[in-house]
Amino acid sequence: MAATLLSQCYRIYNSDACKCVSSENHHTTGKRNGNRNLEFDSGFSKPARLVLRDRSKVTKQLNDPALTRALRGFADSGLIEDALQLFDEMNKADAFLWNVMIKGFTSCGLYIEAVQFYSRMVFAGVKADTFTYPFVIKSVAGISSLEEGKKIHAMVIKLGFVSDVYVCNSLISLYMKLGCAWDAEKVFEEMPDRDIVSWNSMISGYLALEDGFSSLMLFKEMLKCGFKPDRFSTMSALGACSHVYSPKMGKEIHCHTVRSRIETGDVMVMTSILDMYSKYGEVSYAERIFNGMIQRNIVAWNVMIGCYARNGRVTDAFLCFQKMSEQNGLQPDVITSINLLPASAILEGRTIHGYAMRRGFLPHMVLETALIDMYGECGQLKSAEVIFDRMAEKNLISWNSIIAAYVQNGKNYSALELFQELWDSSLVPDSTTIASILPAYAESLSLSEGREIHAYIVKSRYYWSNTIILNSLVHMYAMCGDLEDARKCFNHILLKDVVSWNSIIMAYAVHGFGRISVWLFSEMIASRVNPNKSTFASLLAACSISGMVDEGWEYFESMKREYGIDPGIEHYGCMLDLIGRTGNFSAAKRFVEEMPFVPTARIWGSLLNASRNHKDITIAEFAAEQIFKMEHDNTGCYVLLLNMYAEAGRWEDVNRIKLLMESKGISRTSSRSTVEAKGKSHVFTNGDRSHVETNKIYEVLDVVSRMVGEEDSYVHCVSRLRPETLVKSRSNSPRRHSVRLATCFGLISTETGRRVTVRNNTRICRKCHEFLEKASRLTRREIVVGDSKIFHHFSNGCCSCGNYCFTGNVDTIFSSRKGYRLIWPEGGNLGESLLYRLLKYDPCGGRGSHANEITDVLSISRDNIFYQSSSSYVSLISHDPRSCHRNAFTGGFFDGDHGEGCEEDDGEETDGEIDDQLADSLFDGFRVRVASGGRRRICVSSIIITTTLGFDQE
Repeated sequence: MAATLLSQCYRIYNSDACKCVSSENHHTTGKRNGNRNLEFDSGFSKPARLVLRDRSKVTKQLNDPALTRALRGFADSGLIEDALQLFDEMNKADAFLWNVMIKGFTSCGLYIEAVQFYSRMVFAGVKADTFTYPFVIKSVAGISSLEEGKKIHAMVIKLGFVSDVYVCNSLISLYMKLGCAWDAEKVFEEMPDRDIVSWNSMISGYLALEDGFSSLMLFKEMLKCGFKPDRFSTMSALGACSHVYSPKMGKEIHCHTVRSRIETGDVMVMTSILDMYSKYGEVSYAERIFNGMIQRNIVAWNVMIGCYARNGRVTDAFLCFQKMSEQNGLQPDVITSINLLPASAILEGRTIHGYAMRRGFLPHMVLETALIDMYGECGQLKSAEVIFDRMAEKNLISWNSIIAAYVQNGKNYSALELFQELWDSSLVPDSTTIASILPAYAESLSLSEGREIHAYIVKSRYYWSNTIILNSLVHMYAMCGDLEDARKCFNHILLKDVVSWNSIIMAYAVHGFGRISVWLFSEMIASRVNPNKSTFASLLAACSISGMVDEGWEYFESMKREYGIDPGIEHYGCMLDLIGRTGNFSAAKRFVEEMPFVPTARIWGSLLNASRNHKDITIAEFAAEQIFKMEHDNTGCYVLLLNMYAEAGRWEDVNRIKLLMESKGISRTSSRSTVEAKGKSHVFTNGDRSHVETNKIYEVLDVVSRMVGEEDSYVHCVSRLRPETLVKSRSNSPRRHSVRLATCFGLISTETGRRVTVRNNTRICRKCHEFLEKASRLTRREIVVGDSKIFHHFSNGCCSCGNYCFTGNVDTIFSSRKGYRLIWPEGGNLGESLLYRLLKYDPCGGRGSHANEITDVLSISRDNIFYQSSSSYVSLISHDPRSCHRNAFTGGFFDGDHGEGCEEDDGEETDGEIDDQLADSLFDGFRVRVASGGRRRICVSSIIITTTLGFDQE
């Protein structure tokens, strides 16, 4: 049998070894013509399996070198069964032959058999050497057995092989593949000598664990240690740059490859550079790299096609596809179809799907996953569901795609259910899964469940440095009303990309704190992160919401002038909203007429909303007419126009609009308010009595209404025009609005002093806004209400919006009701700003002299922080050391109720500067409590001012 196997091996795979054996074994050569079953010439054409009667005789005749070469020939050629038969017939095998067999099993992907063969080797008493363990460790990694890997590692330590660089490299690869980076780092740090493979194993391992930051840091350390990166180091580093979205580092590595001449003629490295620029959206750079490639394989063409498709260059993507097929003779593969699908998503076509079916590419798991992405982006969720359900095999990427499709199409609860199903399966969510599902938690208002995912991210150490995940966390916390945690997550991002800055700028914008958004934009520019269209959309929205007209115009004009960005329809919409709030409707109409775009319904909606704030029905009717030409079933337009007629007492027009809505089948959007208590979301509607705590909720509502001195102002407002009995019976009376019910339930179901957060799917009305202002003062609780436009932070009788959402007057940002004033620093000089505002508005509600009745001031400047207080305990909450507003973090709420009879402490006057630790705490968004022993005074710009801080203690 051995001779037969030798014959097969020598004839087919090792003719040189055959000649050697024949020359050394002349008796075998002498029998060549007599025995036709044993021919060694390379032209032998008989069946591979030959039978030799006296196989033991031939085996004995062959010497050990010949057997060894034959065994290696079988193992290297993948004929593992034949190698095993030959190995079993050998009288005595040393460690080298055992290693040959283990290597053969490993090379064929027979990892379990390789580990079993190693166990057999140990049982046979053969001592393993340093050549044995790299293959054994690779096989253990192949079967993903951490327990077995620990045993092998222990044996390596016992035998003293921990100083062998090849064994250590294998251990690093094992631990990295199994996600045990701590163990890999320990092995790496304890290595006496490292080669380039050691560094590559760590760098690529971090990247596989989605820790691109650590991968780049180690690559930088490798360069410092004098190691010259090879093609594998470079490709891993380029992949890490794409992962953390660091164009600056990516370009530096590209320059290094050019200087080191690594990229010259290397298709793989050039393709990696091409892929990196593609993911950055740098199409011009990608084109330059692609055109400069001497050789282009199918991978390079696929990357370039995908680059065009992902960046909206649909025509170029298909032209590149056509050029690849016609001019270069390359046949499209599955990846080509996958990369073309983003272009198909833009065109909303099924062409690529049909092409893939005709070419027989389906079923194919990767292609089917790409089809799910395409249909999800097109809004054809049913088609995506059908493909997902029909998939014979689903991997984690397939699950991620369908979850993302649900979230993109607003099916958040379906996405959460699917995520729970994935969680219960054997698959482990990765960073893409987490980043996809976090927006669903934000939209479903499930903050407690979102915190659970956050905890999972913290436990998964390498996800915690993932910029994409942290960006999603910032968005989730902001949309759930928790701005403090959103800022903490932002501060934790090591490599902030443009999405990070856009997320935090928009977060402060929708919470009504536009001044911080503006400051963050300046910090973004100082960090050398280039803004994009989304950045300016967030920035202009912040200016619009906060009434910053001059700043809005400045940023709008700087888009093209300084950053080369053409304003889009969304930017014009923000500017129109800002102009409309000033009440200058002639300028607003002229702005619309001069737009380089055809006005959309959203544009006219901004004008309609502004006309309501200024009670200009003529402009409202004109804007509504334009909207109805485009969207005849626009519910919001009908409702807003109806409310304006009602406020003006034009009941005939109210009835006309109602009849028109009924004839078109249009109904009002039902107001729903959601509040979370004890990890469960509770939903209320107007006049809702279905909750188990209904009686208690209405009792609390009545008590709070009486204590804030509010009767049903809605009744008083319209009773002169309509019968009071009719008005009181209405379920949508402000006293029965869902936001009040949800707030009252939050007050009784949460701990005393805790913030109450409510989300409402419609705009909060003026009466409910006033009620919540008074309720926040009465209960000494912070109440956060997010409506369909922004978040309102109610505290101490004031709202962060300063009633600007209802009056539209830019000056109301500085003047709210009942003597409260929100004061913004102007030009960085807080003292002059305070003096200007105190002269313009009476912070004490007209109750006396400014100088005598203002008792405290808080100033936080850029370079140093001073504080003073006449109270014994002042609570400061800030996200920015330049801010001094308790909740808005951008100014100070000045309480007029402390005017009369307010006495100063007789304590010693002291001036002081807050230490660096306190400044850092303020900047990081942590709660700081400053105990002061007496009255403190500060001089700001040579103007000594004291005022009372309206801070309530929690």
